[in-house]
Amino acid sequence: MPLKICIVGCGALGSIIAGHLARLSDVEVYAYDTSRDHVLAIREHGLKISGAVDLTTKLQATWDPAEIPPCDFGIVATKSIHTRAAVAQTAHIFGSSSAVCSVQNGLGNEEIIAERVRYVIRGATGLAVHMRGPGHAGIEFYGDIWIGPFEPSGTPYSLVEQLAAVMNRAGLHFVAMRDARGAQWTKLIFNSAANSISALTGLHLRAGAGFAPTAALYEGVLKEGEAVASALGITLQGDPREIIAEGVKAPTKRKASMLVDVLAHRQTEVDFINGAIADQGDKLGVPVPLNRTIWRLLKGLEHSWSDPE
Repeated sequence: MPLKICIVGCGALGSIIAGHLARLSDVEVYAYDTSRDHVLAIREHGLKISGAVDLTTKLQATWDPAEIPPCDFGIVATKSIHTRAAVAQTAHIFGSSSAVCSVQNGLGNEEIIAERVRYVIRGATGLAVHMRGPGHAGIEFYGDIWIGPFEPSGTPYSLVEQLAAVMNRAGLHFVAMRDARGAQWTKLIFNSAANSISALTGLHLRAGAGFAPTAALYEGVLKEGEAVASALGITLQGDPREIIAEGVKAPTKRKASMLVDVLAHRQTEVDFINGAIADQGDKLGVPVPLNRTIWRLLKGLEHSWSDPE
């Protein structure tokens, strides 16, 4: 029988993963997304991916989780603020032997998934992706996607290896790791500086890194995150400054996802990024004044959109 995989949240990253998987003849791919425009576009025209690769694939997309059969694997790719709702709606799809992998930003998603799913896999991504319209995702460049067992769930490493092998056959680069916390924290620390400072200033990455006052703020935020990771005994998977340097070299003025949310007056993922680092720092006695201040500023900005008296 073909392997069944459900993509929960078929935004930019979810679309890239779903579109690649749909090329495999021995995998059935199901995409769940709450955007009816997006789902209808996929149903009518296929899922289009352009940029570093150009392809259009057919897959089964729906906004109704009741239409999705039991699946062997799940990939949760929603914004972190939507994880709890998305998992509540789709948990019935995954049985006692299924594994669900988070490829989301920030901390805390795996814990939410584990409330309803037996086996959970943590992940961190190095792809640059964005939506170009309903049914159409763009990818600027490929990068590694690191995955490993979410330790409290007791996920067998064989499931991590199986998922990585399928994804690699589909043309992505999944790296199976027995401990993926270092990769997750490297991406987290990068986002805590690049994403949040962009959201507050409106500067794209190259401009923010090239302007001395914001560059100094980047460095301060990075050091706080590194200190918290060290206190947790986590060895980072590379230097988050290298991710910033790669972004600076990009030919386009790339807007951080958190800035896109701010411009659209949508709730951001700051609770799962700067807020999560600040909370961990407070518990461990590690000073995190910059992360806490950034969290407070962005929460205040979000509050302003409701036009409080």
